[in-house]
Amino acid sequence: MIAMAWRPSSLSSVAAVGAALVLAACGTSPTAPPIERLPGAPQSQAPALPATDNGNEVAIYALSLIDTGYRFGGKNPSAGLDCSGMVSYIFGKAANYRISGSAADIARRGRQIDPSQLRAGDLVFFNTQNRPFSHVGIYLGDGRFVHAPSTNGRVHITRMDNPYFSQRFEMARSYFN
Repeated sequence: MIAMAWRPSSLSSVAAVGAALVLAACGTSPTAPPIERLPGAPQSQAPALPATDNGNEVAIYALSLIDTGYRFGGKNPSAGLDCSGMVSYIFGKAANYRISGSAADIARRGRQIDPSQLRAGDLVFFNTQNRPFSHVGIYLGDGRFVHAPSTNGRVHITRMDNPYFSQRFEMARSYFN
């Protein structure tokens, strides 16, 4: 679940929180089993860590781009986004944080974290093209991430325990403390 900070002075924040909750609910399958552990994570019953303010902003902004079209090399929603372009765009708009380059370039920066310590706004990396760190997504919480895969052609939410992605998971990184 995405932890969100309440800011009563900002009507747009209230609207964003409401939209995030509606979108998160739409992506939830009522018959899906709970996620006990992420791929590569040690067996642990540790409670979820609270997200940082920047992490929450990144996760909420990512939800606003659901159904944006895919375009290889795309760096803005109007033209379409690829996975690294989506991450760069969202981090710049939501957290005023400049990230650029390919998924592999982005994987070289930030702080590597244990997958069991993922928080909203952290990045998750996958080997989807027989080369390390060829795909990146933004972790939302509750075992889900937002990404821009070419195969579906749209930005959407996927579960970390999805058979395709769980077998290709490589690393988690955080850009926030």
